[in-house]
Amino acid sequence: MEERLMVRLESAVARLEALSLRGGSVVESGGYDAAVMDPSVVAFEDFMGTYFGRVSSAGEKIGGQVLEVTKILERALNVQKELLIKIKQTQKPDLAGLAAFLKPLNEVIMKANSMTEGRRSDFFNHLKAAADSFTALAWIAYTGKDCGMSMPIAHVEECWQMAEFYNNKILVEYKSKDPSHVEWAKALKELYLPGLRDYVKSHYPLGPVWSATAKAKAAASSAPAPPPPPPASLFSSESSSPLSSKPKEGMAAVFQEISSGKPVTAGLRKVTDNMKTKNRADRTGVVGASEKESHTSTPSFSKAGPPKLELQMGRKWVVENQIGRKNLVIDDCDAKQSVYIFGCKDSVLQVHGKVNNITIDKLH
Repeated sequence: MEERLMVRLESAVARLEALSLRGGSVVESGGYDAAVMDPSVVAFEDFMGTYFGRVSSAGEKIGGQVLEVTKILERALNVQKELLIKIKQTQKPDLAGLAAFLKPLNEVIMKANSMTEGRRSDFFNHLKAAADSFTALAWIAYTGKDCGMSMPIAHVEECWQMAEFYNNKILVEYKSKDPSHVEWAKALKELYLPGLRDYVKSHYPLGPVWSATAKAKAAASSAPAPPPPPPASLFSSESSSPLSSKPKEGMAAVFQEISSGKPVTAGLRKVTDNMKTKNRADRTGVVGASEKESHTSTPSFSKAGPPKLELQMGRKWVVENQIGRKNLVIDDCDAKQSVYIFGCKDSVLQVHGKVNNITIDKLH
């Protein structure tokens, strides 16, 4: 508690010093000083001081790659704070302007994603949990109900569900080995749930509130061509492969779409029920009786039941009712497990590793 109070006091002193250096206590409406002192920005600093401190403290005890990805997380949060300040000074931009606006956050997040590529680290679960959690910071890209992504509160919750799969592995692996790793994993979860979720709920439940009085930047009307996509090494260890030959994942895909000039949220992945942790671990289920096959051209899943991709009883991977999914991956398997594929259509499944057998049933 004392450490949190010290962080908040230091933050308040820093803001007061910034004001004094800018010429006194007069705050110009719509200016940087007013934006820094806005309640939502102050609350974000308090959120960081309250929740990130535990993640940082545990990361320093562990060191190595865990500390490195923790520092990247800190950088990402600081970038988001600066974007929140700029939002208070800027009119809502068009798509090209939004791409340029989000570029600093994009660069930090791609750096975290790059740590999960190449040779598998001993701390792969830590790196993957952190990198996947960064997707939650994309709530700031929400522009309305037609933008193709969930509303900010739901977006944060859904994105953490993706990261929690790897976060839970840390808790299980280090439960009896090293309490520092357990503390890091617990603190990482609390950073997002309840931390970031409650912050968004209190200040931006409907998305960022752009300035209504600030002058639009000239670049908005004459925006330059979107920057080229980032180098392949950020997404793949095979630097000679063209970017289009391998699908992007997570936040990298989101911001590649942004950089390409396409709709900002077109690349966001929807988190389905079977991707959530509560539905993935050692759970069994009964598939309902098959209904008459639909011949429409736009179904997202089979009428026989919801799509599944889950490990049951620790021994059997079940892939059911997947339609039009080209990027299904099973990457955490062993030779004692089997794979059962049922009722899938126009989909591609990659199994990274050895399994005992693969059974294919009733494919369309």
